[in-house]
Amino acid sequence: MATDRGNIIFRYIIITLLIVFICCAILYKVGRTAFIDREHWQRKADSLKIENITILPERGNILAEDGRLMASTVPQYYLYIDFKADGLKRDTLMKYITPLSKALSEKLGDRTPAGYEAHLLKGYRSKSRQYPVYRKRVSYTDLKEIKQFPLFRMGPNKSGFYTKQMVRRIKPFGSLASRTIGDIYGEYEKGGKNGIELAYDSLLRGTPGRGTKQKIRGRWVNMTNIEPINGANIRTTIDIKIQDITEKALVEKLSEIEAESGTAIVMEVATGEIKAITNIGRMPDGTYAETRNHAVADEVEPGSTFKTVSMMVALDAGIIQPDDTVDVGNGIFMYAGSRMTDHNAHRGGYHRISAAQTIWYSSNIGIAKIILKGFEKRPQDFVDRLYAMGLNTPVNLNIPGEGRPKIKHPIKDKNRWYKTTLPWMTFGYEIQIPPIYTLMFYNAIANGGKMIKPIFVKEISKDGVIIETKKTETINPQICTPKTLAQIQQMLTDVVQKGTAGPVKSDYVKIAGKTGTAQIAQGAAGYRGNGKQHRVSFCGYFPADGTPRYTCMVLVSNPHKGYPSGGSMSGAVVRSIAEQIYAQGLYPSVVVQHPDTLHPLIPYIKNGNFQKLTFACDLLKIQYEDYAKECSWVETANHSNKIILNGIKTPEESIPSVKGMGARDAIYLLEKAGLHVTISGKGKVVEQSIPAGARLIKGQRITLTLK
Repeated sequence: MATDRGNIIFRYIIITLLIVFICCAILYKVGRTAFIDREHWQRKADSLKIENITILPERGNILAEDGRLMASTVPQYYLYIDFKADGLKRDTLMKYITPLSKALSEKLGDRTPAGYEAHLLKGYRSKSRQYPVYRKRVSYTDLKEIKQFPLFRMGPNKSGFYTKQMVRRIKPFGSLASRTIGDIYGEYEKGGKNGIELAYDSLLRGTPGRGTKQKIRGRWVNMTNIEPINGANIRTTIDIKIQDITEKALVEKLSEIEAESGTAIVMEVATGEIKAITNIGRMPDGTYAETRNHAVADEVEPGSTFKTVSMMVALDAGIIQPDDTVDVGNGIFMYAGSRMTDHNAHRGGYHRISAAQTIWYSSNIGIAKIILKGFEKRPQDFVDRLYAMGLNTPVNLNIPGEGRPKIKHPIKDKNRWYKTTLPWMTFGYEIQIPPIYTLMFYNAIANGGKMIKPIFVKEISKDGVIIETKKTETINPQICTPKTLAQIQQMLTDVVQKGTAGPVKSDYVKIAGKTGTAQIAQGAAGYRGNGKQHRVSFCGYFPADGTPRYTCMVLVSNPHKGYPSGGSMSGAVVRSIAEQIYAQGLYPSVVVQHPDTLHPLIPYIKNGNFQKLTFACDLLKIQYEDYAKECSWVETANHSNKIILNGIKTPEESIPSVKGMGARDAIYLLEKAGLHVTISGKGKVVEQSIPAGARLIKGQRITLTLK
């Protein structure tokens, strides 16, 4: 019995000791996991964390007419060091820290070499996994150079060096057409803020992709599940040379006369394409810069440029002929208790002048009397004719914030129609028209009477393929009879040769058009407030002695120096623009040249798509020899009087060579392979950031340099 009891006690002791041992082992394991192996298990836990992410697409580019970038998204990079990287050893860091600090100082310039050395040692002591090397972002080109610095060239594991990519929207041509091009919000994913950036935001922004991110070795690594679809490219109608000419001419005149703001627009007569548009305002410090898009958004009283519209109505209605006369007296005319004056009333007026001369000399009284003669009893007939021309119809320019014409009707707007409305309307008061609508009307005069819609976008493309081409849109096929049109054209020529637009007359290019001066209403004080303010303008076309190529309007607000004059102020800018366009040969005459059959000129042809190149060669009758061996992509070489086509072979899963190609073919080939492409420069590809033949990883970003 005693023996059994002893055996039981012994067993309990063994069991108790076993339990205690197991508990101690568990406690030890818990302690080791919580303290000794904490970092190891933390990494394990982090590696199992998976978060869903949205992968932003690359926003499309906005291009000038010739394909040069006007707005583009470029990658920029923050520089970091992970001082806990597995391969980064203290001895290695100490060996390279001095030459690395010197290189960083010379390149970045924000610290001395000693300052960089102290900065990096501070990061090493902190054992930071995300220690900033430099506070600002660097470009891809700078990053390529920095990656070759001492220590960094050893790779991310041994140096701890890594980057975080950000994107930035840049405008390579600065302020040129900046308001029309528009801006995007600081939060990239919000997209376009104004201008073309907003109007075509749905196309530019692309479609986001989907993916996950997972922490590996203390750093988040992104995994792509659904590839983002990059945005389309928008090619505008803007001609960089004409835009530069226009902006410089306007700024020079605004500075000279100390005006508050100015707008200039150049439109191609036959197509309606806007070749230049600039909106300049005076800053508080006296300098001038791009401001609000006055050309499109402002609803202004056009002033005397509207007299041409009134004269066209009168001629078309048979009320008057150019040689008929009208008595404007001493330059002062009382009507319905209100006083109307001509600009030369202080000199006694013009007295009796021809109808044509009312346009030459810009007589308010003359044009008002002509219209009153025909429409005083039925003013609605006059307004209906304006509507029939298309002047009161919004044309939807697809530019956010665009203004709309506002021309009152005596029946529909009878509560705002007064006895004085009709006569004052004839010379551009009591109506509001955006400047670009006035331009559209004068362009119709230059275009044989055909009114067409101004357009800002030429085409939309994606992955090198054009998906939409914008075509010329007709607003009114004939704004007046051919006879009236010829009479108006002669009057506008004589305005420059004999009338108020004398300063517009050029020895190099013939210009036709009309001056305009309008007093700016000052709130409740109207036109009677102290310190009169004026808006002066000139709208015309050139060359006027042949087939007009361009229509141009310049509008200047509130000049502080000189007498407000549409001819000497706005007109002088138009003349400068026209002469410089002529001097640069931007509308050269067609000269017939006989081909040199003995020494045919073989043009340089960029590398590219075999089918397109051979089609072009056949079309242009250029001889070529085909060594492509059924390759889809070829490189070219000139030999004697023919082109040699050699095939470009790229192994599967390798980066293709695009050197020598144009931007369109290069982008198409690389994006088809699954790469994200960024370009800089123009011409042909001379460098690609990832060499041809390197292993292809879909989603990689490759930068092409064009020259």
